[in-house]
Amino acid sequence: MSSIYVLFSEKLGKYYIGETVDVKSRLIQHNTGYFDKSFTSVANHWSLFIVFECESRKQARQIETHIKNMKSKEYIENLKKYPEIILKLKEKYK
Repeated sequence: MSSIYVLFSEKLGKYYIGETVDVKSRLIQHNTGYFDKSFTSVANHWSLFIVFECESRKQARQIETHIKNMKSKEYIENLKKYPEIILKLKEKYK
């Protein structure tokens, strides 16, 4: 089952959105420089801000793209504040 994860760097004040089937391993990869050309390589102290499962990888990728296209910290923070947004996204990208 694919999951959407949002990482947060307190030092940078930035978020990173991704999709994976193994969130724990992916967090380790981001914090150890595994993705050396990724935006996350600028820091090694990412923490999980929010994680939610999707019905399929296709759905997860569509939701990931939707969140990234919003280009909004406020929108990302609202995903945690208002879980109904996630439910609506899952319904929209069924």
